[in-house]
Amino acid sequence: MAAALRGAVVRAAPFQQVRRLACPAVGPRIARPSVAVRSVATKAPEVPHYTNEEIGAKETLEYRIAFKQNDKVISCWHEIPLWAGEDELHFICEIPKETSAKMEVATDEPSTPIKQDTKKGKLRFYPYNINWNYGLLPQTWEDPSHKNEDLDGVAGDNDPVDVVEIGSSQLKMGGVYRVKPLGVYAMIDDGELDWKVIAINSADPKAAAVNSLEDVEREFPGQLTKILEWFRDYKIPDGKPANAFGYDNRCMDKAFTLKVIEETHGFYNKLKSGKRSNSEELSLI
Repeated sequence: MAAALRGAVVRAAPFQQVRRLACPAVGPRIARPSVAVRSVATKAPEVPHYTNEEIGAKETLEYRIAFKQNDKVISCWHEIPLWAGEDELHFICEIPKETSAKMEVATDEPSTPIKQDTKKGKLRFYPYNINWNYGLLPQTWEDPSHKNEDLDGVAGDNDPVDVVEIGSSQLKMGGVYRVKPLGVYAMIDDGELDWKVIAINSADPKAAAVNSLEDVEREFPGQLTKILEWFRDYKIPDGKPANAFGYDNRCMDKAFTLKVIEETHGFYNKLKSGKRSNSEELSLI
């Protein structure tokens, strides 16, 4: 895929690129605000086939958001299709914009519900709110055994592909939405490749006008640079170094993005079918 995944479009604000990052000791945490910002109702329509069930109390180790279809519990990672139509993908919102709880799909638990990430037994929060809706593409996987030749052999981070949704509405945690892919950053986090797909909710008022990175710069000026800087710097308050980005810090174009999605969907299919050993002990149900 290295030869196919070439081309770029937008250069973000310059800073020195680093290919690999060592994993340093964790520094002191920054106290989160005393008033937590929670997800609120959204006017953006969700895909109607899927509903959620909350289990346990929020901001506890037991809290989960399960996914259902026709009252049957399903895995959002395995049972929601990647594609939602021509040029549209299904996006699962884990973290609504302007919130700080670090939520994620639990890929090692049966039915892969959403839970809050932990570190050393404590719930994790970003040091400040994330400014976009954040989540994943179902039926994708960044294979940790696959080394990317374009990026000095860095391998996948063992997670589904992440999405940064740039639309105007705050989406619902656990909501499933149709999005249009526009670009992708190759973030390198502690020596692992962690793709960040840039997308927009297909129901957003500006969605019809946004089909490329040039359109993003026109309709959302400066957002691509802000996304790069946010993901580059969010670990610094915890005493860690900045994250690195491949391809000279560029946000790669839509054609490149679709190849990344196709490749990671292929990795997922091999894992799910058994053609690739599940040595990471992920939940495949």
